[in-house]
Amino acid sequence: MSAIPVNDSAWAKLVKSNIFIEFIDTTLRGCSQVMFQSNPLTGLLFFVAIFIGAYTEGIPAVAFGCLLGTAISTFVAYVSIDDRKSLRAGLFGYNGCLLGAALPTFLATSPVMWACLVLGAIVTVIATISLADFLKNWKVAALTAPFVLTTWVILLASYSFSGVMGAHLPAPALPHEFVPTVNSVFDSISMLDAMFNGVSQVFLFSSIIGGIIFLIGLAVESIWAAVFGLVGTLLALLTSVVLFADPGSINIGLYSFSAVLTAIALGSTFNKPSWKVFIYTIVGVIFTVFVQGALDTTLAPLGIPTLTMPFVLTSWLFLVPNKDIVPEHRK
Repeated sequence: MSAIPVNDSAWAKLVKSNIFIEFIDTTLRGCSQVMFQSNPLTGLLFFVAIFIGAYTEGIPAVAFGCLLGTAISTFVAYVSIDDRKSLRAGLFGYNGCLLGAALPTFLATSPVMWACLVLGAIVTVIATISLADFLKNWKVAALTAPFVLTTWVILLASYSFSGVMGAHLPAPALPHEFVPTVNSVFDSISMLDAMFNGVSQVFLFSSIIGGIIFLIGLAVESIWAAVFGLVGTLLALLTSVVLFADPGSINIGLYSFSAVLTAIALGSTFNKPSWKVFIYTIVGVIFTVFVQGALDTTLAPLGIPTLTMPFVLTSWLFLVPNKDIVPEHRK
């Protein structure tokens, strides 16, 4: 995850002089950390993309959920965390941001859902601390695992409580093989839609405009992050097409969003970009698509989405041996 750059800009001086502005800055960084950046302008652009995409999709609750989840988890970190460097970098806000997008996506909007969102955002901070402590021996970050685990618990619990109603959860089903008709995959793919939807699906919606703004937001902080984000969505798209995946899922970016995060993580966040790192990242991105398919099959009987767990598992797998495979490029 990115750390806070030292600068003397007018915004930085304003942040230092006002605790409320500092909180806004930290909240924006929390949103930007979803894609490993720590930049308030990147976070602002991300929120703009989220609101555009959510309203375009007709699910404005997702946008407000992202904002609320990020703010709640950031506030909880402010009152409970002593690690000011990590706090100010936004490292305790991004899991709450994603949870804030997920619950309004899969659960019916109600006061109970918003209460679950607030509770979940608080728990993501606790889960982040717990997982970070558990994983420190392997020198890997918790990534978005706190978001995934907390969201899975709430979504699974919705099957037991009538007060928490599932709205768009995948229907529980036994695993079965997808059998496309002849040329159905190649004829049904919209490359432009699938490419940018793969980026926007990191925040659980499909939006070409949103995907473009997310890439611009990445480029504001890191050109390499934007490049690897684009490489990730393109490579995942091509891999899923070659594997004859469901064209509908390909078009809305469901085989690409975890690969986008894997590409940014392996290509520019935890490694210094190089040809060796690029090849290592390509392997990781392709494998992420396989993990996506495997988890989709595994979780189908439970009726819950994979979320970003394919990215988490693949990144952990590739980051643990990173110190031996690409030690000269490790960050």
